[in-house]
Parts: sequence; C-alpha cells; structure tokens
Amino acid sequence: MNLISGRYVEVYNPRTSTIADRFMRGYLLIPLLLAIVFGGLACTRVQATENRSGKTIVVTYPILGSVVKDLVGNEAAVIVPMPNGQDPHEWEPSAKDIATLNKADLVVQNGLGLEGGMEKTLKQAEKAGVKLFTASDHIQVRKVGSGEGIPSGDPDQAEGADDSHIWTDPSVMKAVAMALAARLETDLAIDVSDRLQDLTHRLDALDKEVAAAVATVPQTNRKLVTGHESMGYFAQRYGFKLVGAIIPSQTSQAEVSASDLAELKTLIQENKVKVVFTELGTSPAVAQAIGRESGAKVVELSTHVLDKDGSYFTFLRNLAKAIVDGLR
Repeated sequence: MNLISGRYVEVYNPRTSTIADRFMRGYLLIPLLLAIVFGGLACTRVQATENRSGKTIVVTYPILGSVVKDLVGNEAAVIVPMPNGQDPHEWEPSAKDIATLNKADLVVQNGLGLEGGMEKTLKQAEKAGVKLFTASDHIQVRKVGSGEGIPSGDPDQAEGADDSHIWTDPSVMKAVAMALAARLETDLAIDVSDRLQDLTHRLDALDKEVAAAVATVPQTNRKLVTGHESMGYFAQRYGFKLVGAIIPSQTSQAEVSASDLAELKTLIQENKVKVVFTELGTSPAVAQAIGRESGAKVVELSTHVLDKDGSYFTFLRNLAKAIVDGLR
C-alpha cells in the first residue's frame, strides 16, 4: 500500500503479484496501447493533410518565415531552418539544413546580403535548379541616406548602400506577400488569393496601429541610435531620424573602433538623444559604456527575434512599443 494525496492506493509489485493479476493487468493495458497506436496514426494523418499540395517551401529566417506561413497556411509545408534568435548575418546551415534546402520546391530568401552565412549554400542550390524567390527584388529598396550613422568607410554603410532589414515596415512585407502569392500560383500551382486578401488587410491595420503609437512620441524625440543599422525601414515609414549606430554597418559582423564610438558619443549629445537601443549582435558591455558616457538610457530591442507565439504581428507591436515607451 502507498499513500498518495491522503489516501491509500494499491502498488503493483511483480514479486508478489499472481499470474492472474499479471494477466488482468496486461489485458487491461491492451485497449490503452491500441488507443495510443491508433491515436498516433490519427495524428499522422492530420499532419499529412495539413500540406494540401505536397510542396515544401523553405524560408531563410524566422521573421520572414512567419509572414510566409501566414500567407501559405496549410497549402504547403513551410520550413525555417534558422532557429529563432539567431543572427541572420552570421548563421550557417548544417548538412541536414542544406539537404532540406536542396529538396525544397521553393526557397524564399531576403537578399541584399542579409543571409551572409547562407550565401554560398543558396547560390549552390540555385545552380542545382532549386527555385528561389528573393523578397527584396519586389520592394522599393531603401538606400542609406546622407548623414546616417557614422562615416566609418564601411561599404555597407556608405551613402547609397542597400538596406537589407526590410521586415521592420509592414507595408514592405505586404509588397513581399503580394509578389510571393503570384509566384506560388505560377511556379507551384498554389492559390492563396483568399489568404493574401486577409493578410494584406491585417498588415494595413498593423501599419495604422504602429503609426498611431508613434504619433504619441514628440517629433523632437524621434531619434534613433541602434545596435547596428537595422531600423532604417521603420524610421523611414514612421518619421524617425537615424542618428547613429554602435556598429556602423548594415551587418552585425562588422567591427567597431574607439574612434567610431567617440564620434557616436558626440552625435548622441549633439542631437540630445535620450535612448540608445541595443539589439542582437551588439555587445551589451559596449552599449552600456556608450550609455554611461553619453548620459543616454540603454534599452534592448528585439529587432531579429520573434515572440513565443511566432507571429510577425506580435513582433512588430512589441518592437514599436519598446521604442515608443523608451522615447516617450
């Protein structure tokens, strides 16, 4: 006998149980085992029917993958090999990831050099005949403007360079979704027109929601200093000035010098910037040092990381809220 939750229950002991006891226990287990087996088969059937077309789409990074999943639904399997929270500039695929990518019916990439660690793999896949959809081919690519950031001489940060961080503007993601929907129909015979209509309406609503939140921040406070130059599309869409970046480059892999940081400190003080936003790929120690020396508060942004629900909409709402709360 054993005491559980204040009452006695029988505990099975193989040494003292009779043959009849063991037979009855085994007999009673049969229905349970059958339920588990057939329940597992039922789950397998449900999962199989979720991919109506039998096609597989691989998306290079989670934030773009979230939008693609919203568009595709269960019309195809959408796979994102890059784990959430990884820096898309640095992440490199494993042999298994490369095999998955090479078997895909379509690969959706950002382009503009964002997927630095995957660039070789993507080029090889394309040469092997894998179909690629490049999101940045279907948008108005933002260029680095005059006076943005620090003139470090990095070609990625030079005036006129392409900005690869397309996902911080929902109107840009809307353009990507519209172009991808057309490509899915022509290349994979997948019709997502109904889902596209719903997604574009939701993205329009999200755009208005973020704009309304930003409107609560005085225009004089709409100045951004970030970990690296990742907020250009957001700034352009919602009327922010890009003052500078801790890593003055489009990629977090670039290095930062003492002279760059000294110049950034001067820019922060001259522009009366109240907050320095740090992010994935930026040294927390360097960010805190800049904050201390310039007198600005340091706030962490999730510019490359989806929330637990995996939703692009939650991601952008949280990103906008962190900026608005920090500056307001």
